[in-house]
Amino acid sequence: MDRQLTSRARLLKAGRRPYNRAVPSAEIAYLFRHAVLRDAAYQLQLPGDRARLHALALEATEACFGGRPPEPLPMSGTGSGRYQSHPIDARANDLATHAGLARKGLIGAAESQLAEMEAVLRHYLRRAAEHTESHFRIEASEVLWRELASLTTGAERGEVLRRAGFAARKAGRSAESERLFGESLAAFREAGDRKREGMALADRAGLSWDLGRREQADRDWEAALTLIRTSGDRRATGVALGQFATFLKETGQVDRAERTSEEALAIHREVADRRSEGIALGNLANLYLETGRVEKAERTYEAALAIHREVRNRRFEGVAIGNLANLCSETGRLERAEVLHEQALSIHREVGNRRSEGVALSNLGSLFVATGRTEPAERTFELALSASRDMGDRRSEGITLANLAYLFQETGRNPQAERALEQALSLQRAIGDRRTEGAVLGNLAGVYRETGRTKQAVGAFEHAIAIHRAVGNRRFEGIHLCDYAQVLIVEGRVEEAHRAFRTGAAILREVGDFKTLETKTSALRDSCSKAGVPPLEDARDSAPE
Repeated sequence: MDRQLTSRARLLKAGRRPYNRAVPSAEIAYLFRHAVLRDAAYQLQLPGDRARLHALALEATEACFGGRPPEPLPMSGTGSGRYQSHPIDARANDLATHAGLARKGLIGAAESQLAEMEAVLRHYLRRAAEHTESHFRIEASEVLWRELASLTTGAERGEVLRRAGFAARKAGRSAESERLFGESLAAFREAGDRKREGMALADRAGLSWDLGRREQADRDWEAALTLIRTSGDRRATGVALGQFATFLKETGQVDRAERTSEEALAIHREVADRRSEGIALGNLANLYLETGRVEKAERTYEAALAIHREVRNRRFEGVAIGNLANLCSETGRLERAEVLHEQALSIHREVGNRRSEGVALSNLGSLFVATGRTEPAERTFELALSASRDMGDRRSEGITLANLAYLFQETGRNPQAERALEQALSLQRAIGDRRTEGAVLGNLAGVYRETGRTKQAVGAFEHAIAIHRAVGNRRFEGIHLCDYAQVLIVEGRVEEAHRAFRTGAAILREVGDFKTLETKTSALRDSCSKAGVPPLEDARDSAPE
C-alpha cells in the first residue's frame, strides 16, 4: 500500500477526518474498504512479484518527471556544493521506499543488480533528506540522514552523520546530537579528512554552547578553525569564521567578534560567495545594532537584504527583514516596523521556517504591546511559544517568556510576570546565553521594584548591568540604568540615582532609542514625585525636543 493511502487509513481508523470539510459516513466507509482491499491485494503477491512492482513504480514515477535526476557530487568531495532541488524531490521519500523494497526482492540476484538498486536507494535517501531539511522538517530529515548513514562508508558516512547530528541539535535532541557528532568525528579521522573533521568540531562547539559548556565550546572552536584553515579551503574558512563570530558575540567578546566578522566578509568577497556575504553582513548588522551604531546597522541590513534578494535566498531575506523591523521598533518607527514584521512572518511561513516564525511572532507581539494592543499581543506570544517549543528552541522560548512577562506587568499581573521571568532566566542560564540572561534579570528586577522588594531589585539591577557591560549590550545597559535610578530614589540614594540616570539617558541617546528614553524620563519624574524628591535635572532635560 502506498504511504499516502496508509496514512489516510490510519486517520480513518483513529476516527479523525482527513479533510477539513464534513465527510459523509458512506464516503468514509468506501475509502476504508478501498484501503483494506488494496492492502490485501498487495499482501497476496509473492515477495519477488512485490519487488518487481516496486521497481516498476519507481520507473513509472521517474518517467513522469523526465527521468532520474543527475547524480549529485559526493558529500565528502571538494566543492560538493549546496542542495540543488529537482521537481521529483517531493516524491523522493516514496522513491527511496520503492528502491529499498525492490532491493529486498533482489536477494540472491547478481551483485551488479544489488549494487545498482542500492545506489538508487542512496540517491533518493539523500534527495529526500536534503528536501525535508530545506523545508525545515527537521525530525524527518534526521531519520533520513541516519538511514543513509547505514549505507555509506568513510568520509561520506562522516558527512551524513554530521548532517544527522545537526538536525538532532535543531530538534532539541541534544544527547542524540552529541552521539552523532562523535560518530561523525571518528569517521572523518579514520578517513583522514581534516577539513570536515573541523566542520564537525564547529557543529559540536555550537551544541556545547547550547548546553552551557563554554570551555568545551572554546576548545572545539579553536581546534575547528585550525583544521579548516590548514585545509586551504577559503570558502569553508570564511563560513567557519562567520559562525565563530556569532559565538564570540553571544559570549560577550564583542571587539573580537567584529574583527572576525570582517575577516569572514573579506573572504566571502575574495571567493565571490555572495550567499555567505549576505549572511555575514546581516550578522555584522546585528552586532552594530547591539553596540549602539544604529545608522551603520540599518545600512548594513539593507545591503544584506539586497544580496539575499539577488541570490534568491528567501529564508535569510525573511530573517533580514525581521531584524530591520526590530531596528525600526527600537528607533520609534512603529508603523514601518509592523509592516516589516508582517512581511518577515509571511516569508517564514512560505518557506516553512517554523523556528524563525516563532521569533517573528514574538517580535510582533512585543510591537502590539508597545502600541497598546494587549489582547492580540497575548495571543501572538502564545503562538510564538508554541512554535519555539515545537522546534526545541529554548533560547527563543526564553525570550518570548520574557516578552510575555512584560505584557503581564503592563496589565497588572505581577505574579504571572515573575513566574514567566523566572522560567526565562532558568532557560537562558541553562544554555549559557549571557546577553539574554542580563536582559531577563533586569526585567525581573523591575518586578521586584514594582512589588516593593527594593533590596532585591537593587541587587538584581546591579547584576544585570554588570552583565550588559561585560557583553557590550549598550541598549539594555541604558534601559536598566534608568530603571535602577528609580529604585535608588525609593532607597533615598538621590545622588547615585542622578548618576545612574544620567549615564543611562546618554546611552539611550547614543543608540537612538528616544522613545524608550522619553518613557524612562516620565517614569523617573513619577518616582521623584512619589518620594517627595525634586525632579532630577537630567530627567527634566532628557526627553527629545
